[in-house]
Amino acid sequence: MFESLVFYFFAAILLAAGLRVITARNPVHAALYLVLAFFTAAAIWLLLRAEFLAIALVLVYVGAVMVLFLFVVMMLDVNLERLREGFWRNLPLALVVGGIMVWEMITVLAYRIWGVGEPRPLPAGYSNTRELGRLVYTDYAYAFEIAAVILLVAIVAAIALTLRKRKDTRAQNPSLQVRVRREQRVRLVSMKAEKE
Repeated sequence: MFESLVFYFFAAILLAAGLRVITARNPVHAALYLVLAFFTAAAIWLLLRAEFLAIALVLVYVGAVMVLFLFVVMMLDVNLERLREGFWRNLPLALVVGGIMVWEMITVLAYRIWGVGEPRPLPAGYSNTRELGRLVYTDYAYAFEIAAVILLVAIVAAIALTLRKRKDTRAQNPSLQVRVRREQRVRLVSMKAEKE
């Protein structure tokens, strides 16, 4: 009973934070609500005894991705009026996708309430991290490799898009630096001694 109350408490916070992510007028506030949503999702995963996934969510998304996103949003001068131009045009599609997601969540909850008996007790020495690793590298190895290749392509594409030569930046040529001689870098100047 207590576990269900805690679940509904975090689920309500998660839904409210998710709603504020898409309705907040300020992008910085939206990013902060997304951080709150990630924390409450991690708390729900802790309730499901998925400790590894919960800590990975906090470390990867909150600790790295959202902090970077927050700094980028704060440093850029975002035109809020231009961001809101397509809101009413995209609203019907958003409502359809949102309705499908709500239907899926209701289906999952209904199956949990009426379709499943008591959960099986976990065996002694059970580790969800070990079980996750076993599944990823046995049953889902092919999908895991495809995801890794897609991420590699995304990293290479991001580097290729940002890598360009600019006129106002200086670059060093290592091959020229290695071939240089001492006489080309150091010049000895003979000066007369100063008298007091």
